[in-house]
Amino acid sequence: MLVIKWKLGLVSLVLSVLVSFGGMFAVAFADSDLNSTHYHLDESTLGGGGLVQSSSSSFQSREAISDAAIGDSSSTNFTIDSGSVTPAYPALIFGITNSNATFNDFSPSAAATATSTFQVSDYTSYGYVVQIIGDPPKSGAHTIPAMTSNDVSRPGTEQFGINLVHNTSPVSFGANPDHGQFGIGDAAANYNTANSFRYVEGETVASAPKSSGVTTYTISYIVNVTSVTPGGSYTSNQQLVCTGTY
Repeated sequence: MLVIKWKLGLVSLVLSVLVSFGGMFAVAFADSDLNSTHYHLDESTLGGGGLVQSSSSSFQSREAISDAAIGDSSSTNFTIDSGSVTPAYPALIFGITNSNATFNDFSPSAAATATSTFQVSDYTSYGYVVQIIGDPPKSGAHTIPAMTSNDVSRPGTEQFGINLVHNTSPVSFGANPDHGQFGIGDAAANYNTANSFRYVEGETVASAPKSSGVTTYTISYIVNVTSVTPGGSYTSNQQLVCTGTY
C-alpha cells in the first residue's frame, strides 16, 4: 500500500480596511415659533441633536435630555447602527485563526482530511466576499488534480477539494459557519453543501450581503490518491483574499 505524507500550509493574510465617507444631513428651519395652548418650542430649528431643551410645564423632549436612540435597523441590503458611540467609518477585519491544515498519511483506500479556520467581521458596509487563491498540492512535477466541479470523495481517484460546512463523509469533520451573536456571513453556493467538494482558484468561498459581526469559517479539505500516485512530500500555499463590497 502506497503511503504519502504531506502538509498543506495556508498563508495568513490579514486585512484591516478603514474607509471614511461623508454624509448629508437635512435640517428644517421653522418660519416662526411653534406653539399651542399646551406647548412651546424654544428652538428655531427642528432635527436630531437639539442644543436647547424643548419643554413646557407638561412635557420635556427625550432628545433634549440626551436619551438618543440606540440599536440597529436592517433590510436585505444594509444595516444601520444608531447611537452616540457609533464611529463614522466602515471597518472590515479579517484574520486566519488556524493557518495549517495537516493531513495524515495518504492512502488509495481512504480520503485524507484536514481543516483550517478564519474569521471576518464587517461594520457599516454593504458586505464582503472571500476568495481563495493558490495551487493544488504538488510534489516535484506531480500535482493532485483539483475538483473543478462539485463531487463527493472518491477513494482511489486523485482529488483535491474543499468546502466550508460540516461533513459526515468520508468522515465527520469540518464545521458550518459560526455566526456568534451578530454574524450573518455564509459559505458560497459551490462550497456550502455537506459531503460535496470543489476547488477552483479565484472563486468566492464565503460572503455576507451587509454588515456583520464576527463569523468564523472552517475550510474542510480532502485529498484522494491512486495506487500509482508518486510518493513524496506534497505542499500547497494558498491565500484568502477578503474584499469589502462598499
